[in-house]
Amino acid sequence: MDSRRASWYRSKMVDQDQTLDPAALKLCEALGYEFTDKGLLRDALTHSSFKNERPDLAPTDNERLEFLGDAVVGLVVAALLSEQFPDANEGELTQRRADLVSEKGLSTIADSVGLGPAMRLGKGEEKSGGREKSRLLSSALEACIGAIYRDGGVDAAFEATRRVFEPWLHAVTPGHRDFKSRAQEWAQARLGGTPSYDLVRSDGPDHAREFVVALELNGDRVALGEGRSKIDAEQAAAKVALEVWLAEG
Repeated sequence: MDSRRASWYRSKMVDQDQTLDPAALKLCEALGYEFTDKGLLRDALTHSSFKNERPDLAPTDNERLEFLGDAVVGLVVAALLSEQFPDANEGELTQRRADLVSEKGLSTIADSVGLGPAMRLGKGEEKSGGREKSRLLSSALEACIGAIYRDGGVDAAFEATRRVFEPWLHAVTPGHRDFKSRAQEWAQARLGGTPSYDLVRSDGPDHAREFVVALELNGDRVALGEGRSKIDAEQAAAKVALEVWLAEG
């Protein structure tokens, strides 16, 4: 179904029923936002498994809204961190943002606002514990922010994002997980692959050897890292890769 037909079909469904279930209403309270078009919130909460099983109730899933919300969240979190940590250097801000917008960071925040019970899941996903899966929670949170942007505009999306992320800004210590773990999590969740590390060269005497390692993803070289050991070089390459991916959005 193309986007215009889906929008028309959804609007007809919304005209017939503008009510939300208790879990969705509780989520709205946590987000601090009341939807004019409640169908947008339903879309944001709809996993593809539900759409596939019940196309009569879900003409679309939350993937397009997730795409939009991802951009909004990244911008707002960057603005909040810059505001809250005026003395932090670029490296610290980058690490803090990477932790907050990682799958783990997003799913933790999603859980705190009660998003899991509000999601619309297919029977199989429901049985497999989908309401507690980090990937589904993080995607649905971004989709909800995207839905608010669509429904209420930039200011509404900024305020909702601030409301749910601000309590966590100081709760995350930058670098609390190593760069390789964060790079793997980011790549698997957003780029569809797992990073690999290849030794490019090692120079110098045994007591002062320098290693250069390349991080590759899906056949492309993303970043180089240097260190006094291969492990240090891999961590350095992962750090550079995260900076590259964050800059690309």
